[in-house]
Amino acid sequence: MTVRRFTLPALIACLFALPGAAAASYPQTFGPVKGNPADALAKLPIDSFRYDYARHCTKKPTPGALAMVSWLKQHSSGVFWGIMRCEKFGPHNYSLHSDGRAIDWHLDAHSAAGRREAKRLISLFLAPDKLGNEHALARRMGIQELIWNCTAWWSGPGGMEKYSVCYDKKGHKLHVDDTTAHRNHIHIGLNWMGARKRSSFWTHR
Repeated sequence: MTVRRFTLPALIACLFALPGAAAASYPQTFGPVKGNPADALAKLPIDSFRYDYARHCTKKPTPGALAMVSWLKQHSSGVFWGIMRCEKFGPHNYSLHSDGRAIDWHLDAHSAAGRREAKRLISLFLAPDKLGNEHALARRMGIQELIWNCTAWWSGPGGMEKYSVCYDKKGHKLHVDDTTAHRNHIHIGLNWMGARKRSSFWTHR
């Protein structure tokens, strides 16, 4: 797979699948975004990059996931598609949905409006703040993974990359259904600081 820092997250986030629209293309470095909410928090220390694996299934969403849904409803034209789903991929390998730390936000890659809105959200999450802190809003919200239209970002430097589920070992595009490919929704996964509303965005709202 083509993930730089993490190998398991690609499997952990393998929740859905794809055919249809071509994979989105994003830069490795995102530019500043006007009105970035992270700018208002620039005086606070920036949250560290972190990735927390899911270890089991729980029965209810985390406070941070619910807060993220509320924020998305106010700041995006998409539609909430759910949080909870018990998914086990191996002995100690679970989806973030399993412990209530992942949001599915419906946007359609087959429509121009859906592609524009997804690109806007991803660009906002991964933009630097006014001090140049990389991926400022994602870090402050506690976002550790984004998956959309056969592309993915795992917490750490760099931009969106090819989502390995959509490609074979030689890098050739596979025919995957829209849900697995995340062409009909953005997957937003939170680390435990974000899920518990202890990252800076939630503690200083």
